[in-house]
Amino acid sequence: MKDIIVHNHPKSSISEAYRAIRTNIEFANIDKNIRTILVTSTTPGEGKTTTLANIAATMTQNGERVLVIDCDMRKPRVHKLFGISNKKGLADMLRKEHNYVDYIQRVEDLNLDVLTAGKIPTNPSELLHSNAMKNLITVLKEEYDYIFLDTPPVTPVTDATILSGYIDGVILVVASGAVDIDLTKRAVQSMTKVGANILGVVINKLKVESAKQYQTYYYYQSKEVEEEDVIQI
Repeated sequence: MKDIIVHNHPKSSISEAYRAIRTNIEFANIDKNIRTILVTSTTPGEGKTTTLANIAATMTQNGERVLVIDCDMRKPRVHKLFGISNKKGLADMLRKEHNYVDYIQRVEDLNLDVLTAGKIPTNPSELLHSNAMKNLITVLKEEYDYIFLDTPPVTPVTDATILSGYIDGVILVVASGAVDIDLTKRAVQSMTKVGANILGVVINKLKVESAKQYQTYYYYQSKEVEEEDVIQI
């Protein structure tokens, strides 16, 4: 689990940045019951899965009951980050309509649970849009304080947009200097059109010249992220 910075290097500035994200999520939860959080990006390679894993790990350090679900059934990576098996997971469970308890794995070192993607299906969008998936989220919200869902990037496929319509909140990970701003604006628009609650944006891979290192920052909006908000970031 070398990429779980908050576990391996808890005193680093990057870990402190992830804890700042945790604080902002908790602040957003004061007025709203935000239990399910989707973490996505505009394009591949922006660091959404690593960001999700570290935020989830900071939550458990605060005593929260946390579940991570890998909804990226196209290029699943969550199991690799946590060093666990992906022999069976979400896709298998939804297809067979089995009990989720048989598919969730415990990561003892981090004190969190993980539901991996499982065998890659031919119809991931249909599975995520199914009543079985919606019912699963409803049931799991009774078991966990926070559920983090990793999805494919917004622009190549519709998976993240589909999920964002019935998830409590969305965090968009943006790699500094690596993605076109117009593409990011379109990603935000596609999610807000289905009623997504955009909690904020994580600016990832930002080169801080004075510190000569990469850090992660969080930009919190108490209202929906609009085009001008994205431009300001």
